[in-house]
Amino acid sequence: MNELGRYSRQILFSGIGKEGQLKLLNSKVAIVGVGALGTVCANHLVRSGVGYIRLIDRDVVDLSNLQRQSLFNEEDVTLNLPKAVAAKKRLNSINSSVKVEAVITDLNLDNAEELLSGVDVIVDGTDNFMTRYLINDVAVKYEIPWVHGAAVSSRGMFAVIKPGITPCYRCLFPQVPDGRGETCDTIGVLSPITDIIGSFQAMEAIKLLLGAVTNTNLEQIDIWETSFFSMDTTEGKNPQCPACVKRQFEFLDRLSAVQETYSSLCGRDTVQIYFREKRERNLHKLSERLKQNGKVSGNEFLLRFSPNDETAIVVFKDGRVLVHGTDDIVKAKSLFSKYIGN
Repeated sequence: MNELGRYSRQILFSGIGKEGQLKLLNSKVAIVGVGALGTVCANHLVRSGVGYIRLIDRDVVDLSNLQRQSLFNEEDVTLNLPKAVAAKKRLNSINSSVKVEAVITDLNLDNAEELLSGVDVIVDGTDNFMTRYLINDVAVKYEIPWVHGAAVSSRGMFAVIKPGITPCYRCLFPQVPDGRGETCDTIGVLSPITDIIGSFQAMEAIKLLLGAVTNTNLEQIDIWETSFFSMDTTEGKNPQCPACVKRQFEFLDRLSAVQETYSSLCGRDTVQIYFREKRERNLHKLSERLKQNGKVSGNEFLLRFSPNDETAIVVFKDGRVLVHGTDDIVKAKSLFSKYIGN
């Protein structure tokens, strides 16, 4: 097979050419989160001939994913396949010359540097803030450019972050938001917006790999309202930024107060989530947000949320969380991230 022939239409584009295609074939990209954004981005990067793609995801394919997560099908749901494995299988059938590595794990401070430090570009396909701050710490520490992306409801955003050149993620968003706010699991999401944002992320990743000029704005799009907003980030660098200025990588620091810990409670089929950083939850606000997703009860001290008959998530006012119905820490973390957030 003529390997370059596969990319002939791409090579004809003046911004890539043969030299650029050879760069792509020798490039490495890590995609953190193989959901709606991650599957779209992985599809484009594999078809474009990026030589090595590492897919990092902790979850399995669910029926509700098929509405927007483009690499999966009903068979993946039936087989209860991990998302990274199902995506690798589909991507291998698209372009067998690209090396796709499936890593079934939760990205955390124990493995983030090992999984991300050896690539040329990182793509954010996550759905939570804590992981993005973790990605940012690794990216800044090892000077790896990355592409942030997010989508919910009919809205989406993306930005290119180049350590040492652009403001980092923590410059743009200095404080970890309290909770997750609006999410796909609470207010839904339209599949076209994930396609659009994921495609922009893939394009910016390709430009980064080629050394081309990348977008300098935080771009925001609403496809229901057909509105577009660009925020120029070139002057957004925080001179007191803990990450890119002071090089204090708090999200990689085991002793940092911003990290959470997980422990399985012996004999109780329960996982406890405890935050080293003290925080107080607004239980009323959280209750109102969760009502449409399951049964909610509680008192002034705690809130109990049951998304189904097998699972209950108990949130205490001081921020501590108990996930009843499993002793699997990864599953508990996934449920916590899905419904409660940081």
